[in-house]
Amino acid sequence: MDNLDLGFDNFDFASLVSPDSLEALAPLAPLAGFLLIALVASIIVRGRTRAAGGTFVNRYFIGNRALGGFVLAMTTIATYGSVSSFVGGPGQAWDIGFGWVYMAVVQVTALVLLYGIFGKKMGLISRKLNAVTVVDVIRARYGSNALANLSALVIVLFFAATMVAQFVGGAKLFEAVTGYSYVIGLGLFGVAVVLFTTIGGFRGVAVTDALCGIMMLVGIVVLACGILDAGGGYEAIMQSIATHEPQMLEPFAGGAMPPSLYLTQWLLVGVFTFVLPQSVVRTMGYRDTRALHSAMIWGTVIIGAMMIGVTSLGVLSAGVLTEDLAAYGGSVDNIIPSVIVESLPPVLAGVAIIGPVAASISTVSSLLISSSSAIIKDVCLHACESRGIAVREGKVAFWSQAITLLLGVAVFALSVTPPDVIWKINMFAFGGLETAFFFVLVCGLFWKRANALGALLSLAGGTAAYCATMALGFKVADLHQIVIGIAMAAVLMLLGSLIGKQRPNARMEVFFPREIDAGREVE
Repeated sequence: MDNLDLGFDNFDFASLVSPDSLEALAPLAPLAGFLLIALVASIIVRGRTRAAGGTFVNRYFIGNRALGGFVLAMTTIATYGSVSSFVGGPGQAWDIGFGWVYMAVVQVTALVLLYGIFGKKMGLISRKLNAVTVVDVIRARYGSNALANLSALVIVLFFAATMVAQFVGGAKLFEAVTGYSYVIGLGLFGVAVVLFTTIGGFRGVAVTDALCGIMMLVGIVVLACGILDAGGGYEAIMQSIATHEPQMLEPFAGGAMPPSLYLTQWLLVGVFTFVLPQSVVRTMGYRDTRALHSAMIWGTVIIGAMMIGVTSLGVLSAGVLTEDLAAYGGSVDNIIPSVIVESLPPVLAGVAIIGPVAASISTVSSLLISSSSAIIKDVCLHACESRGIAVREGKVAFWSQAITLLLGVAVFALSVTPPDVIWKINMFAFGGLETAFFFVLVCGLFWKRANALGALLSLAGGTAAYCATMALGFKVADLHQIVIGIAMAAVLMLLGSLIGKQRPNARMEVFFPREIDAGREVE
């Protein structure tokens, strides 16, 4: 979730790993094996999902609401943890120290907030409405097609930017560690992601995400062993840091981690993350309440170990990579690839790289299925239904998979020539989604007075304010622009809801029933 700076261009990794040697195949083999296993899993899941019955839309976009606790937890974690969590975050920790780790601790709250605030209510509401997307819920709550269509547009645009960032980050990391070209890595990941998503649908993505999450943990353990071995053990590494970079042991890192940075990062990668559409949709796909509770426990433990662990490895890398940043290409995003090559033999380097690559693949696959559902289910099918046009299920199946494929190809094409500011686009999209949907979803679920005018103004005005201040570089008290966007979204939601009236077609009886069903099990 941290800044994904892709400044590999000035660093000659070819001198570290030569693709002309047989050893160059060693790091490629574990990754290829993992991708093959994930593809087979997608095919199996597709067959089992079909056998379970249900309409194509429910099978493909929400997996027949059949996710168990562990898979639910792992797919949410894998979607939440992007490639920047394994590259940019640890790289910043190498440069700043434990202050960056303390900042990352807030990520432990992500799944507790998501499942605790939205989990049960979204599960109940989505079943009552037979909703399969977040936009379905927004349309039903506010009774506004304009709001629903704008929500779908915002999701597709911001998701597309995020997917490009993930493709580029994964391919650059592949190039750095294996020595093979960026285009080869991009092609490998692009084909894998498009196949996983097109074939498996929501449940296939969830299962491959679970596999990706497991490999993220394996990669962290392997890299930790390599770093500790190369640095002479934990005590030796810590002694080296205390001697040469003592400020790295301080919470404020000698001024490099001011309170304003702590606050905005905690908001950006912690508190506000529970409204991200790609995470919220997972609260609509679990099997029952027991699965939700299990996911909260599994997820909190695993995401804590993963995010804190991988960021801490960045600090420990300072005991192995002891030169200044210029020696590693002038970019902190070169640190993890460098330490992988420096501390691990080729085969284990191939295992370690699966973690961040899996993070890239899982994030893209989740965003891809959400983007295609926004186009097919939220816009096209609804437009047909409103005009009384019946669409055959076979046609829905064809176009759903075709749109998924076309979106994947489009993102792949945009990634072939990566822009230099890709990490800025990644973080821009992340904050934009939080700004757009925070009050639309929270007020929609928990405030009866919230109405379509307030939601429309909040989404449009808050997002516009965020985008404008990001483009101009304008800040208040040196806080990230998301603070401005969220504040504007809050004011507009309040004003619009006080001025406007509830739409007659808003499904208020579903969201605020007279008989309180708190504690009722989701069956």
